[in-house]
Amino acid sequence: MKQLPNLLSAARLALAPYLFFLLWRRDYALALAVCVVAGVTDGLDGLLARKLGANSRLGAYLDPIADKVLLSGAFLTLALDGAIELWLAAVVLGRDALILLAAGAFALAKSARDFPPSFWGKASTAAQIVFIVALISHLAGLADLWLVTLLKWLVAALTVWSGLDYARRALSQKP
Repeated sequence: MKQLPNLLSAARLALAPYLFFLLWRRDYALALAVCVVAGVTDGLDGLLARKLGANSRLGAYLDPIADKVLLSGAFLTLALDGAIELWLAAVVLGRDALILLAAGAFALAKSARDFPPSFWGKASTAAQIVFIVALISHLAGLADLWLVTLLKWLVAALTVWSGLDYARRALSQKP
């Protein structure tokens, strides 16, 4: 029972290639269902980890990796297919790449810095999730374009702002 949260995170990670395949084939109704399953497992794994006292080092890595793979892959697939503008995918993927590069550079320089999730990082991730779900819903004929457009600009603003916030926090830490 204590491994159930990790199994749910692993299942979410395993769903990623299937989601990308569905997006590429433009099977948006089924892709939306996969997003819902991924969302439910994301909420459930954290809840079960707390309720069962099953927090683990593996889970601490697996959960955010599954989230990043799903989100980054969805942005990339939708951009390559022309469903979203390339600049938006570049902003989202670029921020994550810069954070990883900075963390790697600090580690190599033996001046490791702590990169815990910030309020702005979490807000950016939440906006990205809502945007992807709204976009897929729109592409499936279930949501209005005005909502997707509003969310697109919110994602862009929060992603840039959170990237600047992470940079400020990393540079202000003592080595």
